[in-house]
Amino acid sequence: MIFLPEIKLIMEYINYEIRNASNPADVKAYDTRRLREEFLIQQLFEKDRINLVYSDFDRFVIGGVCPVNIPLELKSIEPLKADHFLDRRELGIINIGDKAIITIDGIPTELGNKEALYVGRNHRLIVFESVSKANPARLYINSAPAHKEFPDKKVSLKEAETVQAGDPSTANARTINKLIVNSIVETCQLQMGLTTFTAGSVWNTMPVHTHGRRMEAYFYFDIPEKQAVCHFMGKPDETRHIWVRNEQAVISPNWSLHSGVGTARYSFIWGMAGENLNYNDMDVVQPHELM
Repeated sequence: MIFLPEIKLIMEYINYEIRNASNPADVKAYDTRRLREEFLIQQLFEKDRINLVYSDFDRFVIGGVCPVNIPLELKSIEPLKADHFLDRRELGIINIGDKAIITIDGIPTELGNKEALYVGRNHRLIVFESVSKANPARLYINSAPAHKEFPDKKVSLKEAETVQAGDPSTANARTINKLIVNSIVETCQLQMGLTTFTAGSVWNTMPVHTHGRRMEAYFYFDIPEKQAVCHFMGKPDETRHIWVRNEQAVISPNWSLHSGVGTARYSFIWGMAGENLNYNDMDVVQPHELM
């Protein structure tokens, strides 16, 4: 375990960009390049770096942290106008790599593969490290504004609220692991989970839905080499698609559906923020109604 006085930190490793909100009437006219520039996050994980995207949709932050040779501190970025990253925010972390040590105000927590950690508002020092340099952690993070403090909580797949959805006959049989949801963890507005598929199934979130009360982000991983996922977005009567490679994410506005189909089996992490914490608050659209 590594404690606060032993941590040596540098600041050259944080990259961030801002993604502005978009009008669905404008998005109808976007070409492929513009769609990808606005909604696709292509580079999340780089060795010894923290890469962040700050979205104007619900002030949501999407990021990737890959500590290898040095510990990485999550410091505030300019758009937050705050002394510390979590002064007015909450944070969700899901590890898709090997074991990590996450030190929160001097208290270390070990986070294994596919385990989640919720970190509440008002913490000052968040530091990420890998247990093994040869097999580093790969920490996918989401963050949303928070109005009060809730306790930090680690959640494993065994502790998740699990739902079996879909059917092999429609190639969408999947397991939805709700990790950071209000039935498991108290949060202000952040929700996160991890979805996996049964053999032969490749469709996620089908039938599709929208939820005008929340935005969402999908992070795709475990995509085999030379394979891809086609992510669908847009209004149900004006759908568009974005081809996604391994360990890339897509921002989904509150007015947009979000669904995907892979050329091979894959996994994805979903994260949401917005007006409420009701996971089932959605407007379902059947396949025959899409355009």
